[in-house]
Amino acid sequence: MPEHSSLVTSSTFAGLGLPEILLHALTAHKFTVPTPIQADSIPPLLAGKDLLGIAQTGSGKTAAFVLPILHHLLATPRRPGPFQTRALILAPTRELALQIDEAARTLAAGSRMRTVVIIGGASRYKQCENMRRGADIVIGTPGRVRDLMNTRELSIATAERFVLDEADRMLDLGFIRDIRAIVAALPTRRQSCLFSATMPAEVAQLAAGLLNDPVRVEIAREEGKEPKIEQSVRFVPTSGKQALLTELLKDPAFERVIVFTRTKHGANKVAEKLEGAGIQVDAIHGNKSQPQRERALRDFRTGRARVLVATDIAARGIDVTGVSHVINFDLPAEPESYVHRIGRTARAGAEGVAIAFCDATERSTLRQIERLLGDKIPVVGEIPADFQGRPDAPKPAWKRGGGGNTGGQNRRSPRPQGQRGMRSAA
Repeated sequence: MPEHSSLVTSSTFAGLGLPEILLHALTAHKFTVPTPIQADSIPPLLAGKDLLGIAQTGSGKTAAFVLPILHHLLATPRRPGPFQTRALILAPTRELALQIDEAARTLAAGSRMRTVVIIGGASRYKQCENMRRGADIVIGTPGRVRDLMNTRELSIATAERFVLDEADRMLDLGFIRDIRAIVAALPTRRQSCLFSATMPAEVAQLAAGLLNDPVRVEIAREEGKEPKIEQSVRFVPTSGKQALLTELLKDPAFERVIVFTRTKHGANKVAEKLEGAGIQVDAIHGNKSQPQRERALRDFRTGRARVLVATDIAARGIDVTGVSHVINFDLPAEPESYVHRIGRTARAGAEGVAIAFCDATERSTLRQIERLLGDKIPVVGEIPADFQGRPDAPKPAWKRGGGGNTGGQNRRSPRPQGQRGMRSAA
């Protein structure tokens, strides 16, 4: 699998070969310098190559695949037939699908490009009606996309471009059967790309069956570029978590806070208690309708809700700048989810705080998280006697100077100061 060299890419969007209409949209939103994943992915995609992209959430992956798709569609104008699409983008969550759609609309400003979002939790009838005129780009979640395919209200037989975003998260959520069925219905002649934050064996196997001689673009964690997250853990009994959370939120320094719970019921219960304490709060999880989820995110972004209580299903779909604190009310079942959760703060170079609550049943989970991190999480308050002798874990590869769990070798120089790249939903 060839690896794309960063030496042949440009330090500006103008040097990547994009058409004037896209450059105008980028300039209008003050996007002048591509992020590393964009600079390394856009040229091979413009050249028609399949691509395997490995980069962390928040690296700007969305623009890395949306811009080449728009370039292709603009260069070969053709109206899709009823219920047909020319490009299909799959995302693991409804929130991420909506953010990709927002990015596509922003970048396609000034053109007549038509996008349709197909996701669960929203009006199926409206989505089918939107597909009646066809769509240049369909952005959706695997379950609803397959549903409309089965009823022939969506045909992907003419799709020329296919993107599988956040593949590792797709597998975590159990979408592999839907993905395989969707891929089987795609035309053989197409361009495909797969993006993932990590590359476990299951994702590598999926990529091998999906991509044809792909270019591999791997953006490693850069030394000194790690998110500035101040982490801590507080040992507290289950019965005391709500009171501790309410007490912490009395501090005005907790300006914009995401609280993670393990269950939907727990999220609702925490939100109700906080609301009763006079705190502006909303909850987001799988049982919320799409309009409710959109309203909760909108209120959180605009500051109408100071606190957002969420489950892991929404962890990667939330891309909100200015999150000051992440509180793990419950520790996640999977240690990797802890990393995704706390990654909601300290974005775009900002600093952030991550606080974990740990009851007696969660101490083994905390040890697993610390082993994954390769370090102890500082404790605030008393340490239980049975936890005081916890051993130090070895540093993970990326803290020893390696490429991290992406194994990447494609290190990049920092972007010029005073300019910013387009870091979109993914």
